[in-house]
Amino acid sequence: MPSYYLRYFYAHDEVLHEQLDGVPRAQTVAGIERELLQLYRDPALVEKPALLERRGGAFYSEAALGLVASLVSGDGAVHEVDVRNEATLAGFADDDVVELPARVTQRGAEPLEQPPLAPELLGLAQHTAAYERLALRAALSREPVDVKKALLAHPLIGQYDLAEQLLERMTAEVLT
Repeated sequence: MPSYYLRYFYAHDEVLHEQLDGVPRAQTVAGIERELLQLYRDPALVEKPALLERRGGAFYSEAALGLVASLVSGDGAVHEVDVRNEATLAGFADDDVVELPARVTQRGAEPLEQPPLAPELLGLAQHTAAYERLALRAALSREPVDVKKALLAHPLIGQYDLAEQLLERMTAEVLT
């Protein structure tokens, strides 16, 4: 489904350039987390720290609390949740995980009927789902051939030489 994450796919060269020239997002977030943990040590803190706005995930806590409230109360409110597809979105396996609106009750999330995705979005989403399946297989088997297949299937990699380089780095750092 359309989201700001599409920037990573449709402007990948620009995003990669930003990441190579700048401070990695993970490093920035780790620094923010350290500062937040320091702030949270103060029992007198009663307001949300302004630093939290730079952390990302805005409104996540509100969404999470709303979801928990619906699960407890069974109010049937609609929330965006990750669920097994179970034939909700055409073109995906039943056990693919999809994020979509669902009515949430005490029984859990009941996905709302969805129209088919537009072809340009369906192709990208299927491509990503194939990568996820292959990445899971690679994580479980730890076999280099499975890792390479997953890397080649990833929409942002998909190049043999790049997959080979990444596999070599992963083999040296993780798979051994």
